[in-house]
Amino acid sequence: MKKIFLVLLVAFSFSSCEKDDICDAATSTTPRLVIEFYDNLIATPTLKSLTKLKAVATGMDEGVVFNSTLTDSSRYLSNSSKVYLPLDPSANTTTYTLTNNFGDTTANADVLTFNYTKNEVYVSRACGYKYLFNLTNTNTDILTPDTDNWIKNIIIVKPNLETENEVHIKIYF
Repeated sequence: MKKIFLVLLVAFSFSSCEKDDICDAATSTTPRLVIEFYDNLIATPTLKSLTKLKAVATGMDEGVVFNSTLTDSSRYLSNSSKVYLPLDPSANTTTYTLTNNFGDTTANADVLTFNYTKNEVYVSRACGYKYLFNLTNTNTDILTPDTDNWIKNIIIVKPNLETENEVHIKIYF
């Protein structure tokens, strides 16, 4: 009798698990803002990699981690032509200071402010909710003007942030 009870107990414990109890790693989560960088001096759009770009949002201490496999301060630097920046889901605006050539004598910092609306979307019981963003900026009101901007032009390509599989903003420098 004890064996039957034990078998029934085990059977019932496994029957309570549903497919929805585990969030699949491939499940889409809150997308980050995808920015590609282009050479401003070439008429045909040509991707251009940055040198030691550091992105720090207002309220962050260190900055966005671009290289999670590194443990030193270079984990916060990007040498790529594409970056992924998270937006703050608890606000309707996120301000980043993007510093090109961080740590060098030629370092130059520009301030970008992204204004957006957000929509909370239910994914599943295991994964919870994600946020989708819609940029409300115009192309000209993202960059804070100063006399020495390294960023020359910003184009919003796709204002709706639904996935990270597409470029949302192109920056020319």
